[in-house]
Amino acid sequence: MTTNPTPGRDCGMRSHSAPDLTTVLGQAIDQVADVHRGTCDISDPSSPSATVVIFRVNDDRADYLVLADSVLLLDQAGDAPMVITDDREATVGSHYRAAMDGAVNGTPEHDRARREYIEALRAHRNQPGGFWVAAGDAQAASEALIGSRPIQGLTSAVLLSDGASRIADRFALVDWPEVLALITKSGPAEVIRQVRAAEGSDPQGRKWPRGKTHDDATLAFCTQLGEPVCDPTSDVRQISVS
Repeated sequence: MTTNPTPGRDCGMRSHSAPDLTTVLGQAIDQVADVHRGTCDISDPSSPSATVVIFRVNDDRADYLVLADSVLLLDQAGDAPMVITDDREATVGSHYRAAMDGAVNGTPEHDRARREYIEALRAHRNQPGGFWVAAGDAQAASEALIGSRPIQGLTSAVLLSDGASRIADRFALVDWPEVLALITKSGPAEVIRQVRAAEGSDPQGRKWPRGKTHDDATLAFCTQLGEPVCDPTSDVRQISVS
C-alpha cells in the first residue's frame, strides 16, 4: 500500500508526549540556516538542500515525516507494507525530463539536458504547487508528509534515500514486499549491492533513463520497534554508500 498523506496534516492520532515532527524539522532547518546566513545567500534557489525522512517510536505510537524524495517503508504484520513517499518532485519533474531521458548518459547532450532540467525544477522548488525540500526556509517543514499510527502490528521500518529506493521505484527489480524480505534475509547492504549492480549494467541510461548514473544511497533498517529505547537488543542497522 503506497500512501501520499496530506502535507502538514496527520494521517492518524498524534501522541503529545514529544514535539511534533514538523516543529522538530523546522527548528533544525532554522539552526542550520542560521549558521550560514552571514556567509551564504540561502535564498538562492540553487543553494544546498536535502530530503528528509524521520521515523520515531513515541510511547506506543510510531510517528513519521517524509519530505522530498526519500521513502519510508513500514512492515505491517499480516498485511501489505505501508509505503510513504513524497512524489511531488517527480510529478513536477515529469514535465521537463523528456530531453534528458532521451539522451545517453555521459554525453554532452545529456549533460546539457540535465542542466536545463535542474534549472526548470528550481522555479518550482519550495513553491506552492511545486515541491518542497529542506533548505533555508523552515516553512518547508509544514509541507512535509506526516503521520502517526500504533506501534502494535509494526515489525520493522525501512528508511531509504532515493538512491536506495531505486531498487523498486525506478529499476523495478523487486516490489516493496520483496524489499522487506530481501533486507530481512540478507541485510541492508544487499539492497545497495543490487542497486549498484543495476547501475553498472546500464551506465548509459538506455534501459533506465535517469539524471545520474549513480546516486548516493542510504538505508536504515529498524527492528524490535516495541522494545524500550534503552534496550541493548534493539536493532537499527544503517548503510550509506556514495
